[in-house]
Amino acid sequence: MQKKIYIVNGMGGCGKDTFAQFLTEIVSTMKISSVDKVKRLAKFCGWEGGKTEKDRKFLSDLKCLTSEYSDFAFRDIRTQVEYFKIVDLYNVLLIDIREPDEIERAKNEFGAKTILITNDRVEPILSNMADANVFEYTYDYIINNSGSFEDFKANIKIFAEAEELCTSENLVKE
Repeated sequence: MQKKIYIVNGMGGCGKDTFAQFLTEIVSTMKISSVDKVKRLAKFCGWEGGKTEKDRKFLSDLKCLTSEYSDFAFRDIRTQVEYFKIVDLYNVLLIDIREPDEIERAKNEFGAKTILITNDRVEPILSNMADANVFEYTYDYIINNSGSFEDFKANIKIFAEAEELCTSENLVKE
């Protein structure tokens, strides 16, 4: 199987991590976020790992500042993509990115497809630019997580089958 890269987006709490967890049960999957390195930097500034509106705005603003100054987050993503391409551990890479411009850049540079996870039970987050613009992009796939865990798992299986991720050579070994 050719390795596949997907950019995943959705509101905080919509199920992106659960999507990655369920997909990992089907195919070997690596997940990264465009704010992983920004979060490490934020801890030096006093951020304690919270997910409040204030925390989300701080991370979004810090990512914007460091991206404008040195392309900080995207350079880290590029490094992680290169690692993914050379290791034999994973068949799928999920990259969590919020900003539409950065999604498009990553899609083009890495030959990725895009996925939006939706969940009607999650209130929109509008306190920062990254979260406020989640729906300002046209995604290749929209996967609904508004039902039960079983419904979400079934939707992920349908996605995996459509993308031919369920072949016997790709299945996760028990």
